Amino acid sequence: MSALDLSRLTPWLAETIPGFSGPVEVQKFAGGQSNPTFRLSTPSVDYVLRRKPPGTLLKSAHAVDREFRVQQALAGTDVPVARMRALCEDDSLIGAMFYVMDHVPGRVILDPSMPNATPEARAAHIAEMSRILAAIHDVDLAATGLADYGPPGDYYARQLARWTKQYRASETGAVPEMDRLIVWLERHLPEDDGQRCLVHGDYRIDNLLFAPDSPEIRAVLDWELSTLGHPYADLAGVIMQWQLPPGDEGRGLAGLDRAALGLPSDAEFIADYFDRRGLTPPTSFGFYLAFAFFRMAAILQGVKKRALDGNASNPEKGLRLGTFVPRFAELGLEAADAR
Repeated sequence: MSALDLSRLTPWLAETIPGFSGPVEVQKFAGGQSNPTFRLSTPSVDYVLRRKPPGTLLKSAHAVDREFRVQQALAGTDVPVARMRALCEDDSLIGAMFYVMDHVPGRVILDPSMPNATPEARAAHIAEMSRILAAIHDVDLAATGLADYGPPGDYYARQLARWTKQYRASETGAVPEMDRLIVWLERHLPEDDGQRCLVHGDYRIDNLLFAPDSPEIRAVLDWELSTLGHPYADLAGVIMQWQLPPGDEGRGLAGLDRAALGLPSDAEFIADYFDRRGLTPPTSFGFYLAFAFFRMAAILQGVKKRALDGNASNPEKGLRLGTFVPRFAELGLEAADAR
């Protein structure tokens, strides 16, 4: 069951995308808990369709039109993205807004420890992550037409207010750790230092598409949370992921001998990133890491709420991910204490 009405979708694709020719076979990607994603296979070309999920959604969430816009704007820059084909804002066609892009062949790496790789290969993949992250943050906003892609003002103050509101709107029970973390973040907001750039919003290894046979990143995926903001948010997101337990659930590096594996320490990755951008790192990274854990906890709470409401892309997985909200809040408090 594809959950896509091909009787309506196929004629629209043929009319909208130059050179499109069916028939179409649909396969839903198993990953992702936000915008359902489908592979559209035709006899000559494969495409990918991203749509909003069904049901009542939180305001400003699941903005596939923003995903389309930013990736279209990045075409031809140093940031690799799939080629955008078409955006459909008519909810009546398949039940929700969606966009279509080219399918990019490549590898998705779910586990940052890369168990079957050599130390040299691991180091090369992580160095490529750093290179592309710096490229995202160095995008010329005026040249790409993205100067208005996010609101002005203090990014962290704005984001803290937004995600606190989103979290409260999706609460399904008391989580004392989250309440304490929110209070700490409100009391320790850093002064706005004026840095403003394109931020991906969910930059991690499993949102990157690597070449089939090299460490080259062919496409950065999942731009739903992208905006204009502070570059430390993306950088802290990478470090946050690595603080989690290794394995299928955590997909982190906690407790592993990174040096033996050829992987950089947190400090080494941060230093490499700042070297690439010619900037001086902050004296403390505690607030930024604590905020990253807070925001991910808020996102997971939203996933849990959608699963309970029957709107999740994968309800069973959504409920399981929702159980981690207190743990992410605890890790945020630990990062705050270690500032």
